[in-house]
Amino acid sequence: MNLGKICIILARPEENRNIGAVCRAMANNGIADLRIVGRQRDYDEEKIRALAIHAFSIWESTHFFHSITQATRDCTLSAGTTRRRGKNRKGKLLLPEEFSAKANDITGNAQGSGGRVAIVFGNERTGLTDEELAECTLGVTIPASENFASLNLSHAVQILCYHIFREHSNNISGYTPLSLSRIDKTVSIIAANLQKIGFFSVAGRNDMEQFWRAVLSRAALSESEAQYMERIFTKAAGLATRHTSTHKINN
Repeated sequence: MNLGKICIILARPEENRNIGAVCRAMANNGIADLRIVGRQRDYDEEKIRALAIHAFSIWESTHFFHSITQATRDCTLSAGTTRRRGKNRKGKLLLPEEFSAKANDITGNAQGSGGRVAIVFGNERTGLTDEELAECTLGVTIPASENFASLNLSHAVQILCYHIFREHSNNISGYTPLSLSRIDKTVSIIAANLQKIGFFSVAGRNDMEQFWRAVLSRAALSESEAQYMERIFTKAAGLATRHTSTHKINN
């Protein structure tokens, strides 16, 4: 995914604070190309700045257009967001994760020469009209409760941008959970230390190892967590052994 080829288009936004919050949502997810269907002079920069904070530079580089068609001239694909379905609402609507996968295919990587993809959001009160959605090449919807399906504009932008960002960084994880073979090493260390302190009388070690193996695999341990557990049991066994030895000497 090339985030530099993703652009966010707001069609006729009314609330200055929403625009500021959109800038911040975009910055959270590494997207900087904001386009607005509307006139720059209709918006209050100070109110936008109040919500954008350190993402105000996105507003400062925003481009303005007379229509969605004009705003998406350089794009390969334009996705209109909508919660409403119907004959004039693009038929099949993609979910955010489906759309982000498609955008990934189109934009290529940071070094490649992929196409540009636009995500179009409608007015806060009315959303995209049938005519505006017709200017887009496909539709995207964000599932929400039927009792209250209308999302705040900046929240909708955040959700779509986040899915785009996750597609961009889908090889990034906070940590790599251990394999079972690595877990077996930790289990062996735990059992060996329990053996040292006489935890197992005659039998029971095998059942205990199976128990720990099941628990630790479900916990999806990181390497550092496994090592920490190993140190705990090793230290506990050492302390117990020294305590037993001291007790025997004193007696």
